[in-house]
Amino acid sequence: MLTDRYGLALSSTSAAARDDYVVATDRALTFYPGATEAYDRAIAADPGFALSHAGKAQVLMRQGEIAAARSALAAAKDVSAGLSEREASHIGFFDLVFGGRADAAIAALYAHLAAWPCDALVVSVAANPNGLIGGSGRLGQKHQIAELMDGLAPHYGDDFWFMSYHAMALSEDGQLAAARAKIERSVATNPNNAHAAHGFAHVCYENGEPDTARTYLSSWLATYPRDGFFYGHLSWHLSLCEIQAGNWAEAMRLYRDAIALDRHSGGPQQTISDGAAFLWRSELAGHPRNISAWRGLYEYANSALPRPGNGLADLHVSLAQAVIGDDAELAARTRQMEGLAREASYPSGSYLPSLARGFAAFERRDFSAAIDELAPLAGQNERIGGSRAQHDLIEFTLLRAYIEANRLDQAKRLLGVRRPGASGVPVMGVATFH
Repeated sequence: MLTDRYGLALSSTSAAARDDYVVATDRALTFYPGATEAYDRAIAADPGFALSHAGKAQVLMRQGEIAAARSALAAAKDVSAGLSEREASHIGFFDLVFGGRADAAIAALYAHLAAWPCDALVVSVAANPNGLIGGSGRLGQKHQIAELMDGLAPHYGDDFWFMSYHAMALSEDGQLAAARAKIERSVATNPNNAHAAHGFAHVCYENGEPDTARTYLSSWLATYPRDGFFYGHLSWHLSLCEIQAGNWAEAMRLYRDAIALDRHSGGPQQTISDGAAFLWRSELAGHPRNISAWRGLYEYANSALPRPGNGLADLHVSLAQAVIGDDAELAARTRQMEGLAREASYPSGSYLPSLARGFAAFERRDFSAAIDELAPLAGQNERIGGSRAQHDLIEFTLLRAYIEANRLDQAKRLLGVRRPGASGVPVMGVATFH
């Protein structure tokens, strides 16, 4: 029987289909271009190869091609008769994920991985900071992901891809020494892995090593394809290093080259999040507002993500609406989030509506009102998914509000409880008392 790279049996009897499936899955896992095309070749070689349809669906979903992703998953289900228990469970898991049934999907995840721990595509959806568990709205989910990866680690040995994901999970859980060791082994074993480059950037960020991150990312991005899904996001990471170092001209060059709306390589959620985060963090650091860029993001967000759903993306959509001053649209989206939360259909619950009101107050320069909304949310940032580095946007906004309101004792207390080792705080006014 044919198997994948991790030794899991495949239902296809076509060696050509299997080979293209392995290539496609490797590219999907490492965020290199060509995954969809390789899955298509596998499907052409064996139209009844259900996992190739399912793999293609996952890639299309993260690219924001929702209708095409659902169609590909439907095609997998159409040819699922006679599948092995593992393959049927694999497709059933993604059916739950695509259907937004997070609690059922998490339960299915643990059952599936207990039986087949080396199903890497399932692991990739679970362990992503903005994935199934990360986007679940649960407090403690970062530790939950780290524990999951710890339990799976013996099954993977020194697999380069798994080590990159494991390192990221450990870094987000504050286990920086263990994360450093794993990410260094991963990039040494196979440098052609965008998730390893991403993990390295995060480990450096949490250790307060922006110069190390800048040197590594500048070199790594020079050989990564421009159309790679993570080119824009890793350029965003590099831009944070430049902002912190005071290299505003270089940060803006990176923005125009790879983060701006018409240059980003990722899907809609990533494009909006990285673009808005760069613009807002730049302003918090004291750089001028780029209103035309904000307007473009605002218009794109309203078109590409018209309804709330993903907490991290919704944070940045709300931010763009606040900056543009569309109070009516921001209020409408906030009401939608509140309605979904009442129905237990919005994992982050009341967190995002409060955050949106805080951003709106900050934009009105009503810093006391912004503090009233943002301060009670401290310690709950993981409810929206995403990484600690992305959550710093929220903490830095509250810090700037304290400074603008001349509540410097509270600003000092906020800095005093900031996680140790994390990269510096490029917020205008901090240097006067920190």
